[in-house]
Parts: sequence; C-alpha cells; structure tokens
Amino acid sequence: MKYRIPELPLNVELETKEILKQAIASNKKLAELNGLVKSVPNANIIINTLTLQEAKDSSAVESIITTQDELYKAVLNVHHVGNPAAKEVQTYADALKKGYAEVKQFGLLKNNTIVDICKNIKLNDSGFRVTPGTSLINQQTNEVVYQPPQSYDEIVSYMDNLERFINDNEISDLDPLIKMAIIHHQFESIHPFGDGNGRTGRIVNVLYLVQQGLLDIPILYLSRYIIKFKTDYYKLLQDVRDNGHWTAWIMFILKGIEQTSMETIQLVSDIKSLMYEFKVQIRKTHPKIYSQDLINNLFNHPYTKIDFLMTELNISRPTATSYLNKLSEMGIVKKQKLGRDNFFVNVKLYNLLLNEFHTSSVESFDVETVSKSD
Repeated sequence: MKYRIPELPLNVELETKEILKQAIASNKKLAELNGLVKSVPNANIIINTLTLQEAKDSSAVESIITTQDELYKAVLNVHHVGNPAAKEVQTYADALKKGYAEVKQFGLLKNNTIVDICKNIKLNDSGFRVTPGTSLINQQTNEVVYQPPQSYDEIVSYMDNLERFINDNEISDLDPLIKMAIIHHQFESIHPFGDGNGRTGRIVNVLYLVQQGLLDIPILYLSRYIIKFKTDYYKLLQDVRDNGHWTAWIMFILKGIEQTSMETIQLVSDIKSLMYEFKVQIRKTHPKIYSQDLINNLFNHPYTKIDFLMTELNISRPTATSYLNKLSEMGIVKKQKLGRDNFFVNVKLYNLLLNEFHTSSVESFDVETVSKSD
C-alpha cells in the first residue's frame, strides 16, 4: 500500500508510558551536556571540533568516506590537498555552521534555511525537486521500497506543513524530543531535494534542538548512532510507512539522543581535561607565551599552522614560529612538513578524537534500504 504522508500534528497517541520514560532520560542527559558545554572557556572550540566529526560521520552514512588526517589537512587549506571526500565533509560542516547562525539570529528554523543548508552541502543553487522519478531502492533486490511525493506542489505543501510544526509550539504540546523524531521521519519521507536529503535532515535535527532552546550550540549529532544501527534505522523508517509503527521509531531516536549525549559528555570532559593539562604545562615551562587564545588555537582543530597563530593571537610570523617551535620541543604539538608547509599536530587531541570517533566502514553494514539520492 502506498504511504500517504500525514499532515502534522499526527492524529496518533504517542505519549505512552514507555516513550515518556525514555523522553525524561534523554532530556536529562541532553541538559547535562548543554550545562557542561557552558563551562568551556570558548564554545567555538567545541563547535569547530565536533562539527567536523559530525560532518565526517554524517557523510559516511552516504558512503562519503574520508580519514581524520585528510579532513584536518583540508581544513588547513594546504595547497595540494585535494581529497574530494574531505572537501564534501567540509562543505557539510560549513552548511551546519551557517544554518546555526540563521537559527540563532531569527529563532526560527524556516524552509529557506533548510534549502540554504542543502545548497551549501551540494554547492549548487537547486531547491526543492521539480522533476519526478525519485525512488528509494532496496540495494540488494533493486526493488522500489518507497516513492516520495513526485510533484513540486506536493513537496512545497508538505514542507510548509512541516515548517509550521517545527516553529509553532501551539499546534502540538508533545515533548520536543518526540517532535524531533517525527520531524526527522517526515523530512526523510518528503525527501524534498534531488540530492543531499540525508545530510540536510541530520543538520535539521540538531538545529531544531537549538531552536527549541535545548542546546545553546549545535553539538548533539546522531550520525554515529545511525551508522552503528544503520539497518535498524532504515527498517524502522520504513516500518512507520508500511505499518504505522511510530512507537519503535520514536524510541529508537530517543535512545539515540540519550546515548549520543552520554558519549559527547565524555568527549567534552576529556577535551576540558586536556586543555587544563596543556595550560598547566605551558604556564610552568614558558609562562611568557601562555594565553587563553593560544590554548584556544591548539584546540580549534588538531592541526594548526603559523598563519593561524599569527591571525588569532595578532602576533608576527617570527613570534608565531617561535611559539610553535617551543610547543613542539615540549611535546605539546608535533611538527610535520607537507610540501612547502609546516603544520603542527596536537597529537593528544588528535588521538582522543580518533579513538572516540572511530567507526567501521559503511560497507560493513547490511543496508537494506537506500536512496538513489541520499
């Protein structure tokens, strides 16, 4: 039977005892994470670090695979690094940051912002789909599993309804985390873009949490959770369409929020501890070069270079070079040469992120339901 996308809010009883109990647990961990991040001296450090990790993992869901090394070198804009996957990951990170800036400025998550997010991911000017023919295919059998709305007018109508559901809390008093699960399913079912739907939808998730005031900065990313349980993710998405089983889908998302919050709490705590360790070492060994701006630079990304230090600390090239050489002698950073460029690796931060965000290759998962366009 063909799935007819429902108008929101749903005419279904969703606040069961099971769902409400899990929503309480998920909200608790999310609030703990948000409180912890407020204690970090410079929130941009966490935004930059975690945004890149989310970009990497969200792109991996779509089989865009890059290594940590390729990703960070691309961030450095080293002239001969041309890894296409790393560049795609970086466009995702840029799209997320731009979307976050719009949500913070206007307090709303509008369709214009969602369209801009997809445009920034794909680096094109396309909006909602205008050409019919999009289907979601079982990769193993080549069978059409689901066909989203085909006409432009239908897509616009569904997205207008979704926009109202996102921004007008008067039309639904559901817990925001339950609403997020519904929003994500609705967006993926509308499948409004010719390409980039999966990545755009995952950005919408975290921006909705910001828009609802549950997060101050966009740091709760479900992509690793989706990769880990990718088969379940697609099965549950489709089970709502085939059988109306909303409870299992919502529980899946709520548990993902709780688990991801716990993992991110641990990571942010580890980053804070490492920042403090470096602060103590630098103050003790080279007190004249210590500043919070220097610490911030070392934790914005695991890689830095002389030009970054010059700009962020407003110092000359010889001074920046001297700083980084002293940090290298201390073992705070490791100096490496790439072509004509020297760059400096915060090895402990690099290893922390590598261990925390290590995931298996996407090819190792049994993906039953995929889309011709993500």
